[in-house]
Amino acid sequence: MKHTDIIDVIGKDDYLGQEITVCGWVRTARDSKNVAFLALNDGTSLNHLQIVIDKSSDIEVDPEATKLGASLKVIGEVVKNERNDTNEINAKEITVLGVCPADYPLQKKFQKLETLREMPHIRVRTNTFNAVFRVRSVIAAAIHRFFQERGYVYINTPLITGSDCEGAGEMFQVTTIGYSKDYKSEEEYYADDFFGKKTGLSVSGQLEGEVAAMGLGKIYTFGPSFRAENSNTQRHAAEFWHIEPEIAFCELPDLIEIAEDMIKYIIKEYMEKCPEELKFFEQRFEKGLTEKLLSVVNNDFAVVDYTDAIEILKKADVKFEFPVEWGCDLQSEHERYITEKVYNKPVFLINYPKEIKSFYMKLNEDGKTVAATDLLVPGVGEIIGGSEREADLNKLLAAMEAKGMSTEGYDFYLDLRKYGSVPHAGFGLGFERIIMYVTGMSNIRDVILYPRTVGNIK
Repeated sequence: MKHTDIIDVIGKDDYLGQEITVCGWVRTARDSKNVAFLALNDGTSLNHLQIVIDKSSDIEVDPEATKLGASLKVIGEVVKNERNDTNEINAKEITVLGVCPADYPLQKKFQKLETLREMPHIRVRTNTFNAVFRVRSVIAAAIHRFFQERGYVYINTPLITGSDCEGAGEMFQVTTIGYSKDYKSEEEYYADDFFGKKTGLSVSGQLEGEVAAMGLGKIYTFGPSFRAENSNTQRHAAEFWHIEPEIAFCELPDLIEIAEDMIKYIIKEYMEKCPEELKFFEQRFEKGLTEKLLSVVNNDFAVVDYTDAIEILKKADVKFEFPVEWGCDLQSEHERYITEKVYNKPVFLINYPKEIKSFYMKLNEDGKTVAATDLLVPGVGEIIGGSEREADLNKLLAAMEAKGMSTEGYDFYLDLRKYGSVPHAGFGLGFERIIMYVTGMSNIRDVILYPRTVGNIK
């Protein structure tokens, strides 16, 4: 259907005085004695296009065209609304493409986000989710640009895997058999399954990403990851999107520099390309959002040793729900205190105790900590987790043994250390978490099209 995007009508004066065709859904309708107004949105713009219906003209308007949610094709002349200096259309012909009955769920002007989560297929028509998914698209493109401009190779790692990157076993099982009483043991069950062994959905593409980096030097992945964690928090989802660069000949300080450059790059792109959306989020969801993002772009991030952070938290005049001792895994309340109360900016926390980090992280010379880093940001907490990878085969084997891991399924990973091992590093950026950070949306369920969480597959 030949038509003009609404964003081009609103944002440019190229069509003034011309007769054009637009399509969209009715967001609001107002009627008076001599004139009626429709607000039309086609998804290309956060702002709506006003359609003016002059009742003194010979235009015929189907009553269904004024119902909220109805989809229309409108032919008319683009004119300037002198009162607010915006473009609108004087309608000459209106065709109803799809009627919308009175039980349309978005009749109320404002609805709670919790309510909208119950209808993910409809909520995309609201201003909030129009803005969220537009920003998501812009930031995804910016991430690709950042890595492509710097010579990284985009790699697609498998979603079905026989090895657990995190070594924690929190994976979704992949099987064609399902529940069965016909097998005497797990070994017998898996031997008869599609792949002939225990298989799951990938929690991360890191291990396969390292494989690619050992031949291509600098790679990145951008795809879904799956975690079968029973976490019903605002920051966790069972299915989320992950950006994971892996870089050969790279050590922890280099990795931190790359991660900071990437965050600043994508925030700049967002602020430049989504000014209307940014303004909307600041008005509706987080006061001071623009100032916060400018502070990120214009200032160096802090780099703080885990041991120093523990001392800061111990001396804090705050009663934390979770006690703080060296060796503990920091909770959200600790991360937010460090970023919001102490530094008031993003913080790279480095050199974590080896016991609380993954088996593949490089052991530091002290024998107690690993060359790991988490990027913590105000309001969200951790958005990046990364490390220098253990390049020494014997140390990697020792780490796996200490964590009670079998080497079965990791032969390919160990071979990387056997054949021409090099210092290398990488990180994972939770895509939904960076979207939360730049929009002020406080729940991961509101920045992904169909949130997958415990007990929810809507």
